[in-house]
Amino acid sequence: MACRAAGAAAPRASCYDADVAFTRWDPLRDLLALHEQIGQLVGTDAPGWTPPVDLYETPAEFVLVAELPGLTREQVDIQAEDNRVMIRGAREGSPASNHPCCEQYHRVERGHGRFSRAFQLPETVDVDGITAELKDGLLTITLPKAASRHARRIDVG
Repeated sequence: MACRAAGAAAPRASCYDADVAFTRWDPLRDLLALHEQIGQLVGTDAPGWTPPVDLYETPAEFVLVAELPGLTREQVDIQAEDNRVMIRGAREGSPASNHPCCEQYHRVERGHGRFSRAFQLPETVDVDGITAELKDGLLTITLPKAASRHARRIDVG
């Protein structure tokens, strides 16, 4: 049935009786939901900030480099097993605690609080051979690949 008959002046109200629910779009809510979903994918389990990380592979090892300016060795925890590595830590204090004379912030971009990052590696690593160095705000973790497991034929005597 057509809502507007030929020659009719205006559509009738009954043409628009469909039940339509409108919700107000909240981009911040959507962004926070997306941030949470991404955090679950990459392994963050603590609120706070997410330090940027580079993870690359050489023929003999994986190397993870994380930006952790202002942190000490005691504030970083590294755990590894098989083909997974996790780094956790905390940058203490809020921005206001670093500048107590400030009454109003115009921009706060440096993260603070707890962080946690977990990475799944494509191969097993030699956990006993892992080394880590924190220098000039860069944490470099070297994860040597485990000795390759190759098949061999065993003769029965």
